[in-house]
Amino acid sequence: MIASIKVQLKPNRKQNSLLFQCAGTARFIYNWTLNQQQKNYDSGGAFISDNDLRKKITQLKKTEELKWLFNYSNNIAKQAVKDACNAYKNFFKKLADKPKFKSKRKSKPAFYHDDGKIKFTETHVQLEKIGKIKLAEYGRIPIGGKYSDPRITYDGLHWWLSVGIEMPDRTIHKPVAEPLGIDVGIKHLAVVSNGNVYENINKTKKVKQANKRLKRLQRRVSKQYDRLKKHKQLEKSKNLLKLEKQINKTYKKLTNIRTNYLHQITFALVKTKPEYIVIEDLNVKGMLKNRHLSKAIADQSLHEFRRQFEYKCKWYGISLILANRFYPSSKMCCKCGHIKKELNLSDRVYQCACGNVIDRDLQASINLREYPKLAKVM
Repeated sequence: MIASIKVQLKPNRKQNSLLFQCAGTARFIYNWTLNQQQKNYDSGGAFISDNDLRKKITQLKKTEELKWLFNYSNNIAKQAVKDACNAYKNFFKKLADKPKFKSKRKSKPAFYHDDGKIKFTETHVQLEKIGKIKLAEYGRIPIGGKYSDPRITYDGLHWWLSVGIEMPDRTIHKPVAEPLGIDVGIKHLAVVSNGNVYENINKTKKVKQANKRLKRLQRRVSKQYDRLKKHKQLEKSKNLLKLEKQINKTYKKLTNIRTNYLHQITFALVKTKPEYIVIEDLNVKGMLKNRHLSKAIADQSLHEFRRQFEYKCKWYGISLILANRFYPSSKMCCKCGHIKKELNLSDRVYQCACGNVIDRDLQASINLREYPKLAKVM
């Protein structure tokens, strides 16, 4: 089993500059590859393989214009070509949108490092042509393991290193508890069939205060930009740069609060060792088109919630079942099986002719728990 570990880097000034230069090299080669593929496609040519493009880059390095590429690891350019080609392939396979050119201002600085040339100690990581960089967490990454796909990224505040590591299987016990159905939503993040309710973290005082601070900072930044446009200034002032850094920190704080909350919930449910877990296969992308609820849905991080369940259930040998998105979990009575088609989103309590009166979300979680049995009958 391959586990992904992400750790923060603490480079010095010189290393910080080199990291940005490496990210700029990856962005340049990525954009160059997209340009080559686009020109070739417009002229009616066949798809250019990444091997052919790599050979072309090797020849271009010998020119006066691009000889600066020799200053950086050859694997950065190779992987950037491969990433751009894969993006084009996914577009033609209709698995993703058409790839766009990366902007220096908007794109996330990131690059690849050769897995065979990366070395770890308890406190540092050795990167090719950059040197030893201090790790923020000591002993987090095992020494001497088999590493795969190391990536260095910058989130606007810090540099991070993520790497895949071969790990032993974590399955230690067979499932022993009753199965769980989990209904996710906006009012509550998750309602479980065993009666547990996990509240929406975005309604807590801590998150509300952070959001309030974020809005206040964004208003101040907006005024600063208006002042720059009015006086036709191109360079940002030091105060503006400080405000933007504070905004990035606030965004990071909100992300950390939400992600940590999801980890606590998913681990608490998985460690009970249920026979299986059932969640809905929600069309989150379609749900975000609702302009009244899009922000509330996005803040819940439903995709991340599902992603964490997927790998944690795999680690501990628990079956994760995705219920069909058209399965009437909320509209079907958990007692008699009657389906109330006219149930509205505002109806929070389900009342059935058989006398069943139950919370809408709790009933949905119970029906999800019984999904493997009911799906065969329906």
